[in-house]
This record gives sequence, structure tokens and C-alpha cells, in this order.
Amino acid sequence: MNRMRRVRNFLRNEEGMGTVEIILIIVVLISLVIIFKSQLTSLVNTIFTKITSSANTI
Repeated sequence: MNRMRRVRNFLRNEEGMGTVEIILIIVVLISLVIIFKSQLTSLVNTIFTKITSSANTI
């Protein structure tokens, strides 16, 4: 009986919802990075090229 009460309290407890939401957000972000990996790599390379060329002029 005590075990069932713990399970019911656990299911009713909403404090864990924040953890689930954070995990879902992380999964979505990782999925987006995987999907757009080539575009992100190209963008980062372009940014670093511009930074390097601008640093040489200073």
C-alpha cells in the first residue's frame, strides 16, 4: 500500500516536468545541429575567416 502511495505521489508531482522539458529542448537542439551540420560548419568557417582577416589589419 505504501508503495502505491509513493507511485501516485510521484506521478502527481510536477517538479519533474522541468527536467523533462529541458531534456526535450536539448534533444531538439541536438537534432537541429545534426540536420544543419554542413550549413553550421560553413557559417562558422566563414566567421572565423573574417575574424582572422580583420585581426591581421589591426
